[in-house]
Amino acid sequence: MTDPQANDPIDPTSAASPVDVQDETTTPVEADGATREQQLAAEVEAAREKHLRLAAEFDNFRRRAVKERQEAGWRAQGDLVRGLLDALDDLTRFANVDPSTMDSKMVIDGIALVEKKIFKSLAGHGFEVLDPTGHPFNPGLHEAVSTAPAASAEEDGVVAVCFQAGYVINGHVLRPARVVVKQWTGA
Repeated sequence: MTDPQANDPIDPTSAASPVDVQDETTTPVEADGATREQQLAAEVEAAREKHLRLAAEFDNFRRRAVKERQEAGWRAQGDLVRGLLDALDDLTRFANVDPSTMDSKMVIDGIALVEKKIFKSLAGHGFEVLDPTGHPFNPGLHEAVSTAPAASAEEDGVVAVCFQAGYVINGHVLRPARVVVKQWTGA
């Protein structure tokens, strides 16, 4: 009678196993003559060089991005100032006028024209003036400095007076409007 496990291909202890076991102390030689250790060392060195190149490229990219961001800021500032130059020229001309030839109405009218020109130029750069009188209080845009009694419940939370205008540029609050808010007390 034959042993049923002797011909079982799954049994690792069978004598007819097709797998040859190599001695772990010997190193196989590749076709080109390099050992496995030398091949792995070359792969590690190639990976290290690739890593160094990528790190250098990233560092250069980071420096270039910082420089481009700074230059974009400078260009934006230059555009803003260039838009204000006409108003500054008007102020300079106005400051050099002989006071004896001017009356107070001319001074006020001149200042109003220069102010209008400045705000028009700033509006072209996304600048807005906030005067929320009569509008609902918005804590993201307004700063309540005081309250005043409201005549009805519908006026509760409405801005009564704007003490100081607020400013927004491209959706970002530069300074909130300082306001008095109506408050309904129910009386």
